[in-house]
Amino acid sequence: MTLTLEQLWQRIMEAFSRSAIPQVTVVELAVVLAVATALSIPRASWKYFGLLATATHELGHAFAAVMSGQRLSGIRLRLDHSGTTTSYSRGRVAAVWSGFWGYPVPALTGAALVTSGFAGWGPAALATGTLILLVSLVFIRNFAGLLITGAAVAGGGLLVLLVPSYFTGHVAIVLGVALLVAAVRDLAKLTNVHLRRRDKLASSDAYLLYRATSIPSGVWIALFAAVIAASWLVAWQPISSILAAGA
Repeated sequence: MTLTLEQLWQRIMEAFSRSAIPQVTVVELAVVLAVATALSIPRASWKYFGLLATATHELGHAFAAVMSGQRLSGIRLRLDHSGTTTSYSRGRVAAVWSGFWGYPVPALTGAALVTSGFAGWGPAALATGTLILLVSLVFIRNFAGLLITGAAVAGGGLLVLLVPSYFTGHVAIVLGVALLVAAVRDLAKLTNVHLRRRDKLASSDAYLLYRATSIPSGVWIALFAAVIAASWLVAWQPISSILAAGA
């Protein structure tokens, strides 16, 4: 299907408008949860979907750095699901602030996608996310990062431009739940590093925050968990309403 420039612009404008509220049944909700889990749990699918979770993690650091007045130098994403965000600050508080918002942001993004999807703002949420990823390309400093982010932008762009808005809301819910599951998976991986694989502590956000503040890593992990749990609670509200209606 070929779209004219006028049609493309109309699709973009429609994407930022409220669409029809998705009518999600209990059966579809079960399918949504199954698909989201299938994206985030099996190694075969996590190999690819986990890259989006990593990009979201690093964008959390980057956004927090910019919001706290730091100079953002660049973002590097790697195909092994690791990443690095480099920023410069004269203040310790700002550095700690940006260092914290890595692990919680995939969960926060997931909750935003879920609530937006159920409220009819799924297309707008996906369009906004795609725009953020597009802007972030300016700060990507390696080929793997460009490949990962470019693929995410292309996928988001195709959803916004080619997929009907009434269906895009369902996609937002699936991606949102998948990112929530991914946040729990990454937090479990971080906890495992501190309990069993301490040779990798140097790459742990919780350990870096401990080095910067002398506050134990366990406290930072607990704070990550609190934000992730709160995100799940927010996302659970529309889900529980459907379950209650179907009971």
